Amino acid sequence: MVAPPLAIRHMSEAELGLALDWAADEGWNPGLHDAACFYAADPEGFLIGALDGEPVASIFAVRYGAGFGFIGGYIVKPAWRGRGYGWTLWQAAMQRLSGRNIGLDGVLAQQANYAKSGFHLAHRNFRYEGRGGGRSTDARATVPLSTLSDAEICRYDRRFFPEARARFLQRWVRQEQHIALGIAGAEGLAGYVVARPCRTGYKVGPLFADTPAVAEQLFASVLDQLTPEQPVFLDVPELNPAAVALAERHQMQRCFETARMYTREAPELNMDRQYGITTFELG
Repeated sequence: MVAPPLAIRHMSEAELGLALDWAADEGWNPGLHDAACFYAADPEGFLIGALDGEPVASIFAVRYGAGFGFIGGYIVKPAWRGRGYGWTLWQAAMQRLSGRNIGLDGVLAQQANYAKSGFHLAHRNFRYEGRGGGRSTDARATVPLSTLSDAEICRYDRRFFPEARARFLQRWVRQEQHIALGIAGAEGLAGYVVARPCRTGYKVGPLFADTPAVAEQLFASVLDQLTPEQPVFLDVPELNPAAVALAERHQMQRCFETARMYTREAPELNMDRQYGITTFELG
């Protein structure tokens, strides 16, 4: 019996929501508003594979600027695995990002497979889990990011990401129910944080800060707005020991890790100021 061919096309925003439901089934715990925010980054960057009109596989291949791309959301529904459909979709994603430096966050067990497609390990990210609740911080030092200009937020963020991502940030930091805070320095922002509600608890990301003290203030201010019953997740790059110390100081437990990989040299970013990456799905 000949297997039907996989039809590949761009997702609609509604279909992106479906793919995130698949991600929830895999235990990835996506954010409640991820579909709208992700879609804003690159509306044509989300591919779906269908058989006879039925969606069976997804992958994200998001373009940033002229030179960077990121792959995530790579899922084949369980009933259709082992038939080559995932590889077909993977090739379409790589083709869409051809000519760019491509990044991804993959599970460690898949590093060898990603290496076959030209990816090289840059560093690991550790996911820490803790709980919300007040930490007696001085919230007066923080300001809502919604009070700042998009230009200022994008200017600061550019230090930590390979390309500008204005469309994504505009939605991410102003999305209803997201907690988005900044701290001002002598020359503008000295750090900012976003925390988003997920299927379970809140994920914090990004958390970028000029100093450990600013990172502590921002993270504690987020915890202040959450209850002790709410799980909190922070994805920390291992290259920043101060970020690992922050998580452990708040008695968070390491529960998962990924391999950050690129097809070219790792971008020159301020890793010592990255205390929490934005997402495993979009970089």
